[in-house]
Amino acid sequence: MLKSYNDLRKIDVSKWTEKRDDADYLNWAKVVDLLHENGAEKVYFEPVVNSLTGSSLYMTEQVFTDKSGMTNRVYETAVKIVIDDMEFIQRGPVTNGSNPVKDNSMTQQRLWNCQTRLFVKGVAIRTGLGFDLWLKEEFKSEKDNWEDNLNKHNIFKIKERLQEIYTQKIKNGLQPSEIANKLNKTEDEIKAYFTYFDILNNFERELSNL
Repeated sequence: MLKSYNDLRKIDVSKWTEKRDDADYLNWAKVVDLLHENGAEKVYFEPVVNSLTGSSLYMTEQVFTDKSGMTNRVYETAVKIVIDDMEFIQRGPVTNGSNPVKDNSMTQQRLWNCQTRLFVKGVAIRTGLGFDLWLKEEFKSEKDNWEDNLNKHNIFKIKERLQEIYTQKIKNGLQPSEIANKLNKTEDEIKAYFTYFDILNNFERELSNL
């Protein structure tokens, strides 16, 4: 019987990781070994085939072009993971390190590398094995996104944060009219502020398509 999530999370996998594309990689075969060593009887994964194309590569119909003229179609893939009586799908983007794979650099090897990484990540999320490795990567990714990559900032996250604050004020007993009065604004002005996010998002899309 596979050990508990807490027990598997305590296993130090750092001794089996290697640096690749500025990220820590844990070999998928070692993950299979570790699961068997810790009680699993059956462990395997296989690519999920796209029924429309017969390939394990999924993509959007929309073609995106970056500032250098490179194109991609937001490529994704997925794997089915089986651990004893546990069976689940792990999906994710096809990336080269932290960067999305573009049309001119898509290869079968990069697709396979992504699928093995999805296996390792799916195992970590559901069993705890190697989870701290991903926790560290997520914190680094969030910090990099915030500090260095303006393109990844999401205007609707700001809208969501404001809506949560506004909703909480109402739950605390303030009426919309009281909120407006305390801010020296009308209720219509406050409603308008929330629509600005949609307006700005549409403006950005239209500007980008010029």
